[in-house]
Formats: sequence, C-alpha cells, structure tokens
Amino acid sequence: MKILIIGSGGQLGTDCISVLQDRHQLTAVDYPAFDIGDPDSLKTIFADSRPDIAINCAAFTAVDRCESEAQAAWRINADGPRFLADCATQAGCRLVHISTDYVFDGRKTPPEPYRESDPVNPLSEYGRGKLAGEQAVLERAPDALVLRTAWLYSAHGPNFLKTMLRLALSDPHRAFTIVNDQFGSLTWSHTLARQIGVLLETPLSGIVHATADGYSTWYEGACYFLEKMALPHSFQPCTTADYPTPAHRPANSILKNGVLDERELSLFGSWQRDVDRYVELFRDSLIAEASAQLAR
Repeated sequence: MKILIIGSGGQLGTDCISVLQDRHQLTAVDYPAFDIGDPDSLKTIFADSRPDIAINCAAFTAVDRCESEAQAAWRINADGPRFLADCATQAGCRLVHISTDYVFDGRKTPPEPYRESDPVNPLSEYGRGKLAGEQAVLERAPDALVLRTAWLYSAHGPNFLKTMLRLALSDPHRAFTIVNDQFGSLTWSHTLARQIGVLLETPLSGIVHATADGYSTWYEGACYFLEKMALPHSFQPCTTADYPTPAHRPANSILKNGVLDERELSLFGSWQRDVDRYVELFRDSLIAEASAQLAR
C-alpha cells in the first residue's frame, strides 16, 4: 500500500517509518517542509503521493505552551486534522489519526481505566484541541481510525524518560521531585507503530485506545527506568500541587484497550516489559545523547 506519514520526524512518525517501510511504499512529510495547518500544503501532498492510507502523527505536543500559544496549537491539533480528513475523504484514502489520553478529565479513581465509550472532558488547551481534532476526523471521514495513546517515549526526540535520564546524570545526589499522584501507562512508540501496522490490515474504524498494559505514576516510572539503566538517582515523590504547571493534567490517564482486547488484536504487554526492551536496545546511545546535551 501507498502510505503517507504526516509528522514523520517525531517519535511515532520515526518508528512508523522503521516498522512499515519494508512492506509498504511510504511518503514521509514533516514541518517545516510540510504544514498540516495549510490546506494547500495538504492538497499538494495528496496529489503528489496519492496515498491509500494517511497516518497523522503530527501534533503540537508542548502541553504547557498550548496554554499560552492556543491559536498555534489549535491550528495543528484541531484545524489540521479537519483539513486532513477532508483531503482523505475526497481522495478515497483511509485515515489513521493519533489522539491522546488528555481528552479525559482524569477524575476516575485509579486504577479504574478510561474506556473508548467514556465521556470526554479535557482540562487543558492541549486536550481541548486534540478532542476537536478527533471529532472533526470522525465527522468528516467516518471510516477513519482514531487511536488514543498516552505517555509516549522512544529512542528518537525528547520525552519524559530522556528528561529523567538527564536529571539523574546531571547530579545523582540531588533530590529532584517527580510527580507521584498522576497515573498512566508509559507507552513505547515502537510498539504503537507495530500495532498500527497490524490495524492497517483490518477494516477497524472509530475510536480505539492503544497504550501499554498496567500503570504507574510518573515517579514510579522514572525510578523503574533508571533502575533498569543501572544508574543512581535521588528522586523524591511530590504531589501535583507541589509542582504547579500552566496546563491542568488528568490525575488518571489509564486507558483500557477495550476494542483491541475484545478483537484479540492487541500487541501490547506490560509497560515494564517494553521499558526493559527499550533499555536493552538503547541504553548506551541514550546515555551518550544525554551526556552530550549536558556538556553543551
């Protein structure tokens, strides 16, 4: 199949290329050469690539900046998917759109997870923009597949685990405080990319949750990762109230992969299993990257 990957330079886009390139003909585009918020840019790339499937990994993911740069964030997270859905529908192209756990308010008591059918109520501009994006996709491209995921990390680009690694390497004796009352599932983008590859072979559409199994807090996830990395640290748990941020984040981001599990399509296992494999594959390169950034 001919597949258009939008946002190809990000964590998931990079892993989608790695997973899909051997079996499919890929066209990969990313900002600034390509702008999802520009309808003309979208029309041009669809005319040039004539894809059978478009996978939208593009997003304005700086959650706190979305509060102060709401117009720019909505342009990418809401307007872009709307334009993309129109182009896909006109071209007879299947659309896979990536959304987020932040469409929920997180008020369920952990470990009760959020299911695909649960009501949405985002707390932040990021969440509201992403919700508007997924709603536009489903309204304008009824056969689209919307994948909600959470707490992504990879070997490419910035993410939470890499930030924790830099903190630990910068001063293993400093008591950095990490939030310990927000719950979710650290999800390796490589596994999500593999899951997308499986779903492309099915007619599945609508909203589907796609995260690793199990859950942790940010603090617990950081400590587990650094222990697997065999690196000392002095992290201390704190509450959300102790660490205020511009954007309100859901206290419970645990998603239930109900659709995938019911159809026996899920490739996800425990978040710990994927972190173990991630460390096994990338430990040395992760440390080298973090050390180089600290030396600047």
